[in-house]
Amino acid sequence: MPRYAAGTAAEAPTRFSDRASLPRTLLRVSRRAEIQLAPDEQRGLIESERIVVVSTIGPRGWPHSMPLWYVPRDGAIWIYTYAKSQKIRNLERDPRATLIVETGHEYHELRGAEIEAEAEIHRDIDTVFDLAKELTARYAGGAEVDEEQAEALRAQARKRVAIRFEPKRVATWDHRKLGGRY
Repeated sequence: MPRYAAGTAAEAPTRFSDRASLPRTLLRVSRRAEIQLAPDEQRGLIESERIVVVSTIGPRGWPHSMPLWYVPRDGAIWIYTYAKSQKIRNLERDPRATLIVETGHEYHELRGAEIEAEAEIHRDIDTVFDLAKELTARYAGGAEVDEEQAEALRAQARKRVAIRFEPKRVATWDHRKLGGRY
């Protein structure tokens, strides 16, 4: 196995098993670790943002990505959508999904979470109705759902489903932690 001269990062080994042969100067802390969100930061991001992009596998094998409103509940993300939508058909075939919650405009502002999750589809009208009320209240700034709105949501619940996404793996980033360094 070739030896690598100190300071020649371009010649660094590409295989993980070759790291032992590297000089200490080349073994730096991962930039990835520097920008990860702490659990409370991740929770804060998910609770404060309004849109999650849900990607499922479509019938031809291509990703099918859709932006959706959501409700964070007990470490999971819940959405509400039409029972006959493409994303539901995809999840019925394969319950795996990737979710993205992100914010920021410029590179140094970017924060986000990528969540690999398994979907659990709920068709029970009371479960769907309860989520619809919670979602409506969340996007109305916490306002209570009145009787007329509740009646409309209950009628919609017959054609909709609630989906709970159980996280299996999460990757996060916060480029603000780079302090302007790239």
